[in-house]
Amino acid sequence: MRGLSAAGVPVMVNVSPIIPGLTDHEIESILAEARAHGASRIGHALLRLPGEVADLVADWFTEHYPERRARAFALLREARGGRENDPRFGHRFRGEGAYAAMIGQRVRLAGTRLGFAFGRIALNRDAFRKPGAQLALF
Repeated sequence: MRGLSAAGVPVMVNVSPIIPGLTDHEIESILAEARAHGASRIGHALLRLPGEVADLVADWFTEHYPERRARAFALLREARGGRENDPRFGHRFRGEGAYAAMIGQRVRLAGTRLGFAFGRIALNRDAFRKPGAQLALF
């Protein structure tokens, strides 16, 4: 991160996946470390459990953190409209409801305090050139 940032490359850190009741307490420290290493923008995503991933994660919790499994899945369902996964565009990474709003607020507050920028990175397209001879390869 430091090398890229020092070279003028915009560096963004994405705190993801935020696992309810397991990794959510690390948000602020991850952002502080990322900022100290040159990141200038942030993003975040709540744990997603599409398809068979839900069973894999449930088994993993049962094996490694059985005492946290019920709470983690309850928080996830709270943020996913009562389900363990919400595939809707615009909802699947952030979630909705009180828990998801609290996570978003923590990211925004820590990001503001640490001086992160929000929103998309404006890319410099000045050096872009339309493809030429390489297209003949196809």
